[in-house]
Amino acid sequence: MTPMVRLAGVNKHFGDLHVLREIDLEIAPGEVVVVLGPSGSGKSTLCRAINRLEPIDGGVVEIDGKELPAEGRDLAALRSDVGMVFQQFNLFAHKTILENVTLAPTKVRKVSKGEAENRAKTLLDRVGIANQASKYPAQLSGGQQQRVAIARALAMDPKVMLFDEPTSALDPEMVGEVVEVMSDLARDGMTMVVVTHEMGFARRAAHRVVFMADGEIVEDSTPDAFFARPSSDRARDFLGKILTH
Repeated sequence: MTPMVRLAGVNKHFGDLHVLREIDLEIAPGEVVVVLGPSGSGKSTLCRAINRLEPIDGGVVEIDGKELPAEGRDLAALRSDVGMVFQQFNLFAHKTILENVTLAPTKVRKVSKGEAENRAKTLLDRVGIANQASKYPAQLSGGQQQRVAIARALAMDPKVMLFDEPTSALDPEMVGEVVEVMSDLARDGMTMVVVTHEMGFARRAAHRVVFMADGEIVEDSTPDAFFARPSSDRARDFLGKILTH
């Protein structure tokens, strides 16, 4: 079976800093992979490299068997198959929630306005905010805005969803509502790569945990094995700090 996401020998430098070192990673269709690691380990850069928001210095990135080109129209087409949810919600402040969710399908996928709006309403219902469609982002809580961002990414009917610290900008009481939506997606079989500090989500929803340190994948195992029996000192140290707080 062709991996939905494949990285082979991926390297990335920021100046003298080698932030991704020979990354090899394959993710099967329908698999949920949670990426953990200390700050500065390369987690977010890895996530952003998967859709070339972060250009790489070497190696190969493939989505559903097709290599991502460096730039141009082909990149835009392949990138539209990869949904991305950021730490900041990146919604258009001057557009309603409904307009935010319908914009890309009508512009990029050339879906009719009526079809895009019907789909948007279905997705807003799915993430629990169907009644907010006519409001503007500033009228919503952070948790609601992030759920709009998830609906907006889903509106493109992506093959894979990337989440880069999707709950870290939220107040603690709002984290649960976003994690719940992500857990529903995981149960529905969406291929997901999730960079997060939410250990509960990692334990509950992930098929695999990838642990990074110093730009390298140090461990790649099941959640049960990772949390119960981490094989590296780096992971044991990380879990010791995270789980005692």
